[in-house]
Order: sequence, then structure tokens, then C-alpha cells
Amino acid sequence: MNNKKIAKKKPLNQSKSGKKPRAAALEADSFFLYDKKKRRRNLDEEIESDDSDNDDEEKKVPFSKYKKGNDGEEDSEFEDETVDEKRLRLSKKFLEDRVKRAERDREEAGEDGSDEDEEEKAGRRDSMVAAMLQNEQLEDSGRARRVIASRVRKPESPDAFRLLVRHRQSVTAVALSDDDLKGFSASKDGTITQWDVEKGKGEKYIWPEKETMSSHGAKNPQNPSTKWSKHVLDIAVSSDGRYLATGGLDRHVHLWDTRVRQHIQAFPGHRGPVSYRAYMDTLFGHQGEVLTIDCLRKERLLTVGRDRTMRLWKVPEESQLVFRAPAANLECCCFISNDEFLSGSDDGSVELWNTLRKKPAYIVKNAHSTFSPIDEASVKDDGLPNGDIAENGNVKATSSSSSALSWVSAVTVCRNSDLAASGAGNGAVRLWAIDSDSKKIQPLFDLPLVGFVNSLAFAKSGRFLVAGVGQEPRLGRWGQIPAARNGVVLQSLKLLEGKSHQL
Repeated sequence: MNNKKIAKKKPLNQSKSGKKPRAAALEADSFFLYDKKKRRRNLDEEIESDDSDNDDEEKKVPFSKYKKGNDGEEDSEFEDETVDEKRLRLSKKFLEDRVKRAERDREEAGEDGSDEDEEEKAGRRDSMVAAMLQNEQLEDSGRARRVIASRVRKPESPDAFRLLVRHRQSVTAVALSDDDLKGFSASKDGTITQWDVEKGKGEKYIWPEKETMSSHGAKNPQNPSTKWSKHVLDIAVSSDGRYLATGGLDRHVHLWDTRVRQHIQAFPGHRGPVSYRAYMDTLFGHQGEVLTIDCLRKERLLTVGRDRTMRLWKVPEESQLVFRAPAANLECCCFISNDEFLSGSDDGSVELWNTLRKKPAYIVKNAHSTFSPIDEASVKDDGLPNGDIAENGNVKATSSSSSALSWVSAVTVCRNSDLAASGAGNGAVRLWAIDSDSKKIQPLFDLPLVGFVNSLAFAKSGRFLVAGVGQEPRLGRWGQIPAARNGVVLQSLKLLEGKSHQL
């Protein structure tokens, strides 16, 4: 009995060696299916949608499956497209957009070209497109800087800030899309608004219910009796304008779809309030709360924290440069170029930094000092006179800069240019000219604005400035200006003809 060998029954598709045939193994694995449409059909079956042509139904699609445009139409039209064909198609589309932009610039300049034949028009248009592409390449590489500060004309008294969007409470953040057509704003009451820059028509984002928020990855508050806080402290929009990120007191970073204005995902993990958000990796180093984040072309990150330091992060190298404030806490910062940046302090100072020094290269003290009633009236009418800076870089203040009204709460720079702006609660937004050769900051003029300026954003073209204003500061309630209007305001800027770029 023990000497008998019991033969085991072999599967029909198994060879004598005990292994499956190679062809059968490949057929059993769905990865090696040769029918692309069949594989695509299996993936599409996971998406439940009543109307595949309606973009509003994309809220049911997981975030990982979001793609540009209408997915069904794009896949069906360019399904068999190779990599080279796709590159050629995108290049042609890019050139078509630049040609339209060049023609629009000619029309705005009043050049109708009626006396020119078609060949001359085409040659002139191609020259404009070539110059446009060259300037864009120099700006993207950081080798050219636009000269805007010397071309900005001081607005007349009627050309003051105009209110675009109203908010119930103080505006904490504003952001502009890359094409300067859309804007986004957030306030302390949790309202997130998307608005049109020209018309000022705004549309609000709706926060999802508790169950939906949990399904999107949000964690419940530590105290079960408390609700999720909708207090938003800052926002950031992606370069393609399709996604909006918000951070606030609920210790989450929320991602929104700007096309349908709906919540996509919530990212937990922060132990404290998220007071600023930008699209970069998260690194550690600050010994206090991070108040401001900014990034530019390179994989570098600029942050300001409560530990009175500003840090320049080199993400690929996983290293950082630490810059220490001379006397006060830093409130905000922004990049000027890859090697230069600007900051604002709670003592009313604006500092110019570069990577070659751990201390500021130039300091403008009392940049937003509080004024006496007589001086405040002059600010509302005519603004401060230009050049009101002493030899050591101090603004001639009539009173102390220690109050919350003089804290520099927002700084911004028009990208790839020498034009900067700073805001506080003293009743004016101040424009500055940055001279990189002499390492100095020169004042241009003031734009009267009542309220705490909590956020600033220049248009990419430099044609207008957007400010988020409120009756209270962004991060607290250290002061209050009842006469201020909570909302988003816009100031148009007129640029004179002149030299536009500097290498």
C-alpha cells in the first residue's frame, strides 16, 4: 500500500513539468490583452455617470482620473496618436495662440495695416511672434527682467481702487489665474469666491456635507463636539487654472475643481492651522508656524515663520538657507528672482534680500507708518510725495510704527519685473521700484485704500493690481477699522511706452 504512487490529476492547461504554458499564462493576465478598446472599456466601467458629455458629472470620478478637457472626446480623437504627433499638435496649437495674441496686440496698438499687402502683414506678424517667444524664453529662464516700475504712471484721483467682490468678513487671500482672466478670494467666514476680472461677477464655492467631506479624505475633529472650521487663511491656483488649493484652521489642505467649483479631495496631516499653501513639497525646519510660502521657476521654496526666520529651500538637494530678521517678526515674503526676494515685518519694514548675504541687503524702515489726521487726509487726496525716504532707507514717519496698522501684512512682485507693492492697515498700498544693480528699493507712489490689506496680487501683464481688504488682519483680531469694506478691490495701472526688457 505504501509503495503505491498516487497520481495527481493535472489541469488541462498545465504541462508535464507542472508549469502553465506561456501562451495560456499571457492570455490569463488581463495586462497582456491586445484589444486596447477592451481594456479601456473595463476602466470606463468603473465610472458611473448619467451623461458622459457633461463635465458637471466629473465629481463622481476619482481625483487620480482627472485629465485635461473632455476625456471621452479627446481619447476618441487622439487615441492612435504617437508621442511625436502629439508634440507636433501641441506645438501648432501653441503657435496659433501666439499668432492670435500678436494680432490682438496690433489691434490694441492701433496698427490696422490697411496700407500693407498680405505678405507684409504676415512678415510683420511673424516678427512679433518671434520676439514674443524670445522674450518669454528669457523670462522663463530668469535671464531677462521686464522694466515696468519706471513706466507706471501715477493714477489720477478718479482712478482709485474699485470694489470687485464683497465678502461678509475680512478677506484673507486673493489669487489670479495665469491668463489674468479669473480671480479667487477667500475670507474668514469660509467663503471662497471665483470671479471674473473684467465684469466682477462672482460665483461661490459650496462646502460639501460632513459625509462627503469624510469620503474625500478629511479626518474628524479631535473634539467630537466641534465642527469642521471653514475659516480659510490662504489659497493657491494651479498654473493651468483647473485646481484650487485652500488651507485654514481645520488643519487640512482642500483641493477644488475650478470648472465645476466642487470639492475634490482633503489632505490631512497638519498638526496646526494651515496659514499658507503653494504647490511644492513639504519640508521641515521652522521652529514656529509657517506664515507665508512662495515659489518661482526653479525647484526652490521661500517660507516665513513665527521663529523670525526666512528659509530658502532647495528641494532636490534637500537643503535650506536660513535668513534671520534683524529685529522683528517677518509677516510675508515673495520671490523677485531666483536669487532675490522681498519680505515685510511687523515693525513696518520692507526688506530686500539676496542669496549672497544672510542679512537684508536693503531695509526700508517705517514703510507703512501710521499718520496723523492731517497726513491721513493727504493720503486720501493726493497720496504721499514720492521719494519720502531718508538716506538710511527710513520713511519719515509722524508717529510710531508699533501699532497693528503699520504691520506689513502683504508684499508682492509683478513676476519677472522690477515692480513691487506692499500693504498694511495704514490706509495706503505702496508701490516700489527694485534696483537690483544698486541693491536698493525706491518708492514710486501710494494708492489710497482704507482697511487691512491682507493679500496682494499683480496681473502678469502689470496692467492692474488686486488687493484683499478687510476690517481685521488676516491672522487675528489685533485691530479693527470699521470704515473699511470687506472685499476684493482692483486698481488699474497705465504703463508708458519705453524699454520693456533688461538683460
